[in-house]
Amino acid sequence: MTTPSHAALDAWIDAHFDEQVRFLQELVRVPTDTPPGDNAPHAERTAELLAGMGLQAEKHAVPDWALQEYGLKSITNLVVRQRFGAEGPVIALNAHGDVVPPGDGWVHPPYGGVIEDGKLYGRAAAVSKSDFATYTYALRALQALGLPLKGGVELHFTYDEEFGGELGPGWLLSNRVTKPDLLIAAGFSYQVVTAHNGCLQLEVTLHGLASHAAYPHTGVDALQAANRLLTALYEHNRVLRTRRSQVAGITHPYLNVGRIEGGSNTNVVPGKVVIQLDRRMIPEEDAAAVEAEVRGLIEAAVALSPGVRVEIKRLLLAHALKPLPGNTALVQAIQRHGQAVFGEPIPESGTPLYTDVRLYGEHGVPAVIYGAGPRTVLESNAKRADEHLVLSDLRGATKVIARTLFDLLSD
Repeated sequence: MTTPSHAALDAWIDAHFDEQVRFLQELVRVPTDTPPGDNAPHAERTAELLAGMGLQAEKHAVPDWALQEYGLKSITNLVVRQRFGAEGPVIALNAHGDVVPPGDGWVHPPYGGVIEDGKLYGRAAAVSKSDFATYTYALRALQALGLPLKGGVELHFTYDEEFGGELGPGWLLSNRVTKPDLLIAAGFSYQVVTAHNGCLQLEVTLHGLASHAAYPHTGVDALQAANRLLTALYEHNRVLRTRRSQVAGITHPYLNVGRIEGGSNTNVVPGKVVIQLDRRMIPEEDAAAVEAEVRGLIEAAVALSPGVRVEIKRLLLAHALKPLPGNTALVQAIQRHGQAVFGEPIPESGTPLYTDVRLYGEHGVPAVIYGAGPRTVLESNAKRADEHLVLSDLRGATKVIARTLFDLLSD
């Protein structure tokens, strides 16, 4: 049901939509490639643009000692606080500005913010600078409505999703900069996500003994050991495919080797090989048990190669997001207004991705993932050439968020 207040929010968003698009273009035009992760300049530009709208952003810089552990250059996370009333929930809206480098194959410039056929092109246009704009203009529409409301809204614009989020939302939460009652995080316009996979990333180093290729028997070939290990890891996917998740949108766990490096020259028996792997965990799995299983698999495979020593280093352990009691009001409001705005049901589902939203869940904050993005990651070319956002989705998602905030803060 669309009330006069909802209609007033919609009208304000329509009247300011061209301005909202220009705001997003400015955000896209400041690169935030991670690595190298020099993202403080984007935060400074974002804070400047927000100040021009009357929104004062707190700047929370991550110190160098923390950045060095992750190999990043600079992070300044932003928090905007809008208090409407002393009583009522504080609802945080979180989007991340960091993104993978653009890569090759772009037809449109990756930092141009070009608009063509109703789409805005650029790296992070869809995931997730789009929701800097969604959330900023939903809050502004709420302010412009001028009606008495309860509680408050916070904007959390962070810069460490690509490396796991510990220096983004994790930094804000663990340092008690914020503790909202509810969270909406950057996502897609056509679904409400309430659960996602976890992720374990390991670096495996195989140490053999380099030797001249003319005398291979004097060495210990680390690459042959790596070959056995790769076979065992990929064969393990047969087992993982039998472990089915009960969460809609999530199928089963899987394991992928994303990087391999080794050897020194063509005429040298490789003495060292480094493999980095990614093991996705469904919400039903226990992270500690998964890590123990993968480590055991690696050690058993390497044991078949005498003389090879193995080192295993954990790069990332991101727990799965599971629905927390208290997120029902968020889900129902977004579904109600999503159907009204977009003209189709908005399903609740999980996603095989992992996100930094899990960190809010670990701190007891009920969370959902919803924003201006497309139906699927592939549809937007996110993390590929010519990433883009359909501008009608931006307009619609902003209305859904504004209406949802109004409902939850006026009850």
